[in-house]
Order: sequence, then structure tokens, then C-alpha cells
Amino acid sequence: MSTSLHHRAVEHLGTRIVGGKLPSGHVMLAEHLEDELNVSRSVVREAVRVLQSLGLVETIKRVGIRVLPAHRWNPFDPLVIRWRLAGDGRGAQLRSLAELRSAVEPVAAELAAANAPDSMRRELLEIALAMRDAGRSGDMPRFLDLDIRFHALVLSGSGNEMFANLIGQVTETLTGRTVHGLMPEHPKEAALQWHLDVAHAIGSGDAGKAREASMRIMKETIADLEPTWQGQPRVFVPVDRR
Repeated sequence: MSTSLHHRAVEHLGTRIVGGKLPSGHVMLAEHLEDELNVSRSVVREAVRVLQSLGLVETIKRVGIRVLPAHRWNPFDPLVIRWRLAGDGRGAQLRSLAELRSAVEPVAAELAAANAPDSMRRELLEIALAMRDAGRSGDMPRFLDLDIRFHALVLSGSGNEMFANLIGQVTETLTGRTVHGLMPEHPKEAALQWHLDVAHAIGSGDAGKAREASMRIMKETIADLEPTWQGQPRVFVPVDRR
């Protein structure tokens, strides 16, 4: 099976579902998808399996492939996040991610100050210093790469494997902000300093200062992004009443 054909089929269907062009309840037939995408039945079958794993569709015998509502999607999957950021739901996705990060990252920084290995503490400071240089010079591709590594190290340094597994979501958030023009040409000097403050606090084992500096980063992020989600609806996931 051609990997490129499989990828194209997944991207085509995923972006249309998440973007609302294929609404909840819409039914697709495999033979129609073969013609539409000009691919084999095996490519369609594998693409549908991926979409099923993301909670976007379900297959119903003698009916077809049915699109599921947003509350059934896997909100933590990087593909779903990327597709939401590329569509009309960008603001709502940014809001959900910013709120998740503000709940997790300050705690992760606090835990990293207590638990991170010395090698991680040293690397975090090196990255924060390099971020400052890249930000001041306007080298945004390098800044993005360093920013992703910085936040990944904080999450990993917490010693909490569940926090560490949020790295993919944070990566998509930071990448999406850059790709969709939501980052300034030069990061704010205060934000550059707050990253250094986090690194110094973790390096010195000061859990309280690490959490405080990380929270400042997240509050600034929310303030910057809040206009993008004004008026965008939230997703309320039904609670199982069993």
C-alpha cells in the first residue's frame, strides 16, 4: 500500500470531518470514497481504521461509515488537534489547549524542580538561553524548535509519565500558533525572561518559583490568544449516568 495514498486519504477525510464539511451523522460508502479519492479499497479501509481510532467515524454493517459528533473524537490526538487548528474551530481548540496547559505545566515545573535529573536541569537552562538569543534575533523557526524542546523537558522532567505524554499536544499547539500567524515576529522580552526564570528555578530546586514563573507564561499565552476564541462554542461531553 502506498503510504502517500494512505496519508492523503486520512488527511482528506479527517480535515473535512473536523472542519464540519462532513457533519455528524453523515454516512459515507466505501465504494464512493474509492471513486472520490481515486484509491483502492484497501487504502480506504486502512484510512477508515485510522479515523475510527481517533473517534471520528464508526462503521455500521449494511449502512456505511458514519461520522461521529465532536464529543466522541479523541481530543488529545495530535492529528485531531492539527485539523482543528487548521479549520474554523481554531479558536476553540486554542482555548482548550491553553486551559489544559495552564492546569498542567505549572505543576509540571514544580515537580521538575523537585525531581528532574541534573542533566535535564542543565539542558533546560541551555535551551532557555538559546531561546532568548533566537527570539531577540527574530529567528522564529529556531525559536519554535527550542520552545517545543523547552516545554517537552519541563513535562518530562516532572517525572510524571502522564504529563510527559502531553508533549505531542503541546508541540501541535506551539507549531499551530506559528503556522497560522499567531506568534509575534519577536517574542516579548518578558516571556523570554519567564522561560529563563522557570529554568533557573528548576535548576536550583525552587519548586514555588518554578510554578509561579510557568504560570506567568501561561497567563500571558491566554491573554494573547483570547481574542481568537471569542464567541466560539465549547464542547460538552455527555456524562455516563450508569
